[in-house]
Amino acid sequence: MEAISKNFFLYLSNNKVLDRLAKRFGSRFGADKIVGGETFSQAIPIIEQLNHDGLQVTVDHLGEFVTSEAEARNRAEECVEAVQLIAENQLQSEISLKLTSLGLDISHQLVIENMKKLLKEAQARNVTVTIDMEDSSRCESTLEIYKSLKKDYSNLGTVIQSYLYRSDSDIEELHLVDPYLRLVKGAYKESGKVAFVDKDMVDSNLKHLIKKNLKNGHYTAIASHDDAIINYTKHLEQEMSLSKDQFEFQMLYGMRNETQKQLMEEGYTVRVYLPYGEDWYGYFMRRLAERPANVTFAIKGIFSK
Repeated sequence: MEAISKNFFLYLSNNKVLDRLAKRFGSRFGADKIVGGETFSQAIPIIEQLNHDGLQVTVDHLGEFVTSEAEARNRAEECVEAVQLIAENQLQSEISLKLTSLGLDISHQLVIENMKKLLKEAQARNVTVTIDMEDSSRCESTLEIYKSLKKDYSNLGTVIQSYLYRSDSDIEELHLVDPYLRLVKGAYKESGKVAFVDKDMVDSNLKHLIKKNLKNGHYTAIASHDDAIINYTKHLEQEMSLSKDQFEFQMLYGMRNETQKQLMEEGYTVRVYLPYGEDWYGYFMRRLAERPANVTFAIKGIFSK
């Protein structure tokens, strides 16, 4: 049933008719409960409130698979402006992005040029940038770009997905560049040739990757709503005598608010992943596909105050 549920939501994520309806009627269906607005300026009051409540934030301008150079450059400018607003408003926020939004599918030179422009501004403003991971076909190029940029920009992180077979060796290679990693299960539809299809194996690998990256001595973001993963990380904290400043928990805006609050009260750093922009529908469907239990969290988040 879980596999059926995942495939169902991944199918919905690519439905163009539903995507158009979502953009048109999003606020009626609670989009404002899971997305910070259509522009970064609209998201600022939400970030300020989250910071006031003791939560850190990372923002993500929704939208990917850009097909024109002009649009890729515009996206890069939007990211630069977001970094500037984060600094000017003294927000406790990082920024997350997908390389396809900056031209990964157009040219290597273009995406590098856009990333360097953004990272130069972010480093000057002391803002951290995280490269989100996309599907497996783009994993290799994403990590190669990350490794090349990390040499000159220390304020750069990326994402490793535990459902990919390759992730263990990726963490081993990234060890050499002192990575800041967000570890997740993964939310794209992948072939059994490249990814675990069994949930227990995905969960087990995530635990393995969390322990490995922490053992390697690198700051680790555990991005999961799964109580078993959260509790496992707490167990590692005791087992490995970890300091709470060696890792953080990350959760989606609008989901598991009470758990976020509880973790924060226990002294953990909790970062809220706050997307903004019109293209929220595909993002939301992939989050539901990632873990069926998110459906329950989403319904509670959307319909509760």
